[in-house]
Amino acid sequence: MDKQKVNKKILAQLIIITLLIFGVGYVLFSGVTVGVYDIGKISNNMNYGLDLTGGVNVVLEAENTESDPVTPEKIDSAILTIRQRIDSIGVSEPTITKQGDNRIRVSIPSVSDQEEALNLIGKTAQLEFLGPDDTVILTGKDVVDSKGVMQTSSSGIEQAVVTLKFSEEGTKLFADATEKYQGQVIKIKLDDEIISAPTVNVVITNGEAVIEGMGDIDEAGNLASLIRGGALPVKLAPVEIRTVGPTLGQNSLNDSVFAGLIGISLVLIFMLVAYRGLGFIADLALIIYIMIFLTIMAALNVTLTLPGIAGLILSVGMAVDANVIIFSRIKEEARLGKSLLTAIDTGFSRAFTTILDSNVTTLIAGFVLFFLGSGSVQGFAVTLILGILVSMFTAIVITKHLVRLMIKTGLFTNNAFYGL
Repeated sequence: MDKQKVNKKILAQLIIITLLIFGVGYVLFSGVTVGVYDIGKISNNMNYGLDLTGGVNVVLEAENTESDPVTPEKIDSAILTIRQRIDSIGVSEPTITKQGDNRIRVSIPSVSDQEEALNLIGKTAQLEFLGPDDTVILTGKDVVDSKGVMQTSSSGIEQAVVTLKFSEEGTKLFADATEKYQGQVIKIKLDDEIISAPTVNVVITNGEAVIEGMGDIDEAGNLASLIRGGALPVKLAPVEIRTVGPTLGQNSLNDSVFAGLIGISLVLIFMLVAYRGLGFIADLALIIYIMIFLTIMAALNVTLTLPGIAGLILSVGMAVDANVIIFSRIKEEARLGKSLLTAIDTGFSRAFTTILDSNVTTLIAGFVLFFLGSGSVQGFAVTLILGILVSMFTAIVITKHLVRLMIKTGLFTNNAFYGL
């Protein structure tokens, strides 16, 4: 160690940051309980694809009648409506395929309740507002938005309700109806069932209404999703519904995670051996990258599939590749006799253009896969795109900041410690 004075304040910052990284990592990957608060593992908050965790498989058959015959256009429209319904509750990457001329097969990942899945995708969602004489005032086509929320009633009781917002035409129709039927009942009907029958007390001109009588917020949210998704163009009857296991085997998720851990561990060891002090900082930045990436995945409700895990591991490799480019530039500057801080600043600056060019080309490929692909291909593209963006931030910003902190401590000033 050189005789340069150790900056205890900077050293304390570096130690605190390092301990914080490992502490947050432990909480994210292992979970922790503090008093009455239970902070679960990040893996419990992730959405997994059908290939990793299984789900529910439903086959629906369109009912064909003389007055309402089934057509290919109606089946295609029904598939689109079902996909919108499933996406609206945060379940992505469902498998929806047409079978024959009048059947639709739907596979929903991470859903184990068969009845819940059937109610979500099978209801025709024909919403109607009826006057006292059963005349139709308006239908679900006049609704532009619907949400399930908690609302306090006039008696002070908090209850789950479904809010409705009408279109311009629907607003006028509803205002005229509430004026005409003031003091009488307007019934709200969903698929041949009266789900609410409120009495009109005032004329409603703001184009909004509320459906009461929901059991809980989940029921209200599901009904709102059905209304937002629109009505099915044909009546669908379930002919098969069953719970399915992971398409890649029961242990596929654990095996995939284990393989990923081995790959990442080898990368961490390689960086530490090849670049010593710089490698240690790169490893810290890589751990931060993984934590940020998984947190974003969970926050955005992105569905993680096996190709998605492959995209994650690939982006880890690209993050390390960026560090290798940066460290090579730093070595070149240090050999010219520049000080460590100067060599680091210049090295990061000169490596930035190369890193940006290589990542932009990969991002273009990722966006092409996302917009032109489907299913697991899109899952791979999403994880790849997110991984590249986060890895650029950690490799360029976080790594540089940590390396500068380490040098400013005055504890490690020998070029050999940094592999230079």
